[in-house]
Amino acid sequence: PSGLALAVALALALPSVALENGLARTPPMGWLAWERFRCNVDCRADPHNCISERLFFEMADRLAEDGWRVLGYQYINIDDCWSAKQRDAAGRLVPDPERFPSGIRALADYVHAKGLKLGIYGDLGNLTCGGYPGTTLDYVKQDAQTFAEWGVDMLKLDGCYSSEEEQAKGYPEMARALNATGRPIVYSCSWPAYQGGLPPKVNYTILAEVCNLWRNYDDIEDSWDSVLSILDWFFTNQDVLQPAAGPGHWNDPDMLIIGNFGLSYEQSRSQMALWTVMAAPLLMSTDLRTISPAAKEILQNHLMIQINQDPLGIQGRRIVKEKSLIEVFLRPLSQAASALVFFSRRTDRPFLYTTSLAKLHFPENAMYEVQDVYSGKIISGLKTGDNFSVVINPSGVVMWYLRPMALPVQ
Repeated sequence: PSGLALAVALALALPSVALENGLARTPPMGWLAWERFRCNVDCRADPHNCISERLFFEMADRLAEDGWRVLGYQYINIDDCWSAKQRDAAGRLVPDPERFPSGIRALADYVHAKGLKLGIYGDLGNLTCGGYPGTTLDYVKQDAQTFAEWGVDMLKLDGCYSSEEEQAKGYPEMARALNATGRPIVYSCSWPAYQGGLPPKVNYTILAEVCNLWRNYDDIEDSWDSVLSILDWFFTNQDVLQPAAGPGHWNDPDMLIIGNFGLSYEQSRSQMALWTVMAAPLLMSTDLRTISPAAKEILQNHLMIQINQDPLGIQGRRIVKEKSLIEVFLRPLSQAASALVFFSRRTDRPFLYTTSLAKLHFPENAMYEVQDVYSGKIISGLKTGDNFSVVINPSGVVMWYLRPMALPVQ
């Protein structure tokens, strides 16, 4: 059908589409296998890092025992390449018998016993991106039922090897099928990423009624260039993307790659701060068995997580772009608080940036208590009109949490 016919068909289908499943009221947090472990299925040569139940058992132990779960990192998510190459005689998806001998249900039970939740991966097409059995339209209901029976808590539905029409039909269809199982399953869609991420091809009103979170843009790679390309796309298009996010429906700029090989310390702090200001899901993709203390400290910053998980669920925006390559981002938070991120794209040396809250459009005559999210340092009694300076390292950030001490009388 033409784009218009598609829009009409979707509009007619809307009342039955609405996902309101009460889930993901704040951005989901957890761990996802893909960026770090990819489609490594060679368990004979690399038993420690291949996509197998062992990897997920071990990561579940780390999430539960190393202080992640108590901070909110609760999802442990399987990505592509988990299944056998064929469906079984009844047409059901089955895990690879050599790599997942206990089955997914046993893995879910283990994860649940640790106070965690299990996510799984499917693809709305003939094949997954990695060449495993996909979920064509005739299998949507059956696969939803299978995932529910296994005790799955989140589904990431990719879009390789499917047409625009199949996606327009299949993504809402899966939302209904998941709801019909009676099991609460957070629904992560890759739909907009396959349609270029922007209107008119992507209708964010419909998307927010179908999915709990969605991938809008390219896969992240383990490099600073990749992080910057994602940031550029999201903030260049913030007028379209920012209003689409909120409790139960989030833009997903993809995984946190902190703790891997591609980011410096400063860049790691920047990714964490910028994903937080974007109200992004915090899905780490790193080896929690060997993560460095420095990376762990960034990912386990309490105040950062509190800001990311703010109940208002408003996505932040870029509000300043200076010729000096300094950018400022603002995210409004509950109880009249806010988060500010001062970000340097410079590559030369630390930069002294001077501004005031008045220049950043804070209310006149107000006074704030400011806490530096990374250092913990507190500035008390900062007035809107006061000039202040921050020193921002190359490709680094300074992040502030601001609470009003006294607001002007209205």
